[in-house]
Amino acid sequence: MMEVTVLIPAYNEGNTIESIINTLKTIKSIQEVLVINDGSTDNTAELAAKAGARVISLPKNLGKGAALQKGIDEISSRIIIMLDADLIGLNKVHITNLLEPIYRGEADMTVGVFNHGRGITDLAQFFSPNLSGQRAVKAEMISDMSSLKKAGYGVEIAINQHVKKKGRVKYVDLPDLTHIMKEEKRGIIKGVIARSKMYWDIFRVLFNKLKV
Repeated sequence: MMEVTVLIPAYNEGNTIESIINTLKTIKSIQEVLVINDGSTDNTAELAAKAGARVISLPKNLGKGAALQKGIDEISSRIIIMLDADLIGLNKVHITNLLEPIYRGEADMTVGVFNHGRGITDLAQFFSPNLSGQRAVKAEMISDMSSLKKAGYGVEIAINQHVKKKGRVKYVDLPDLTHIMKEEKRGIIKGVIARSKMYWDIFRVLFNKLKV
């Protein structure tokens, strides 16, 4: 079985990071959990390390793309699982659903879509599954990417575009899984600002403002 590393970019996710890692540490197919602490000002790094993850801390908040690039540069696994740090309800079924199509040779990357988790997040992913931060990918499919550091919140779109040029992508259900929305974590004003930044990064990638 191919070695698997989980990458979790995290910015001020002290409320959820520990439970996510606790779940991942019980799954035998996962060899390592690597948290990239993206300039957090809370206890994210301390809780992640306490739960048993390897933690790399960036000197300041550089964005999701830069955090994932740092994680990718630090590992040598043949399969990479990428997960958001604000998930609620993660369990072994979700990891199995992400990995099995790759193990069976049906896909080079899987993208997980929330299903029956919470109405508002289910609906968002129904209309835009490409934006899901939950995925598993063969490392060889993204090893030559040069745009992740600049992609920011558009990193998932950049990865999708790159992998689809040379491999197969399969969408899989992640039942009863959800996450905390930006507006819930940061308040309405800061959450809307963060969401606007996310959509701008996505726009840059989608309309070829960023080379992938």
